[in-house]
Amino acid sequence: MKSAEPVSAESPDKQVADFIAKFDSRVAKLIRTSRAALRKRFPTANELVYDNYNFFVIGFGTTERSSDCLVSLAANAKGVGLHFYYGATLPDPCKVLLGSGNQNRFIRLDTAADLAKPVVEALLHATTAQAKTPLPAAGPGRTIVGSVSAKQRPRR
Repeated sequence: MKSAEPVSAESPDKQVADFIAKFDSRVAKLIRTSRAALRKRFPTANELVYDNYNFFVIGFGTTERSSDCLVSLAANAKGVGLHFYYGATLPDPCKVLLGSGNQNRFIRLDTAADLAKPVVEALLHATTAQAKTPLPAAGPGRTIVGSVSAKQRPRR
């Protein structure tokens, strides 16, 4: 398998900061605080970052493959959502998950504190438990910048 070419010579942290800076201050703060909370929750996960046409996405995965993402933050000018890659198979007794596709489900985040709500904690635990590949037991995760679209919807 051919390895992907780096998107930029800049460090991944600098690239991510530049991507987030495109958003208005309210959404940018929500992205940063939610990312920090998820990084704390999943310290060994890899962050898979995509700055696509519709959304800026940070996926937290057990490997470098997007199909191994547990959850992802997806942001556009309107706000931030927490997406569960295999959300359609998660138990959702409180009916908080949105979406009707065959696979993905999400919740909208008003603040990063939403991630600490018991119902969201239960979903995060369930998605980790059902992962095909478990999270690494030790070591820091990497930030991997994937595709960056030349043309994007406005972020503000």
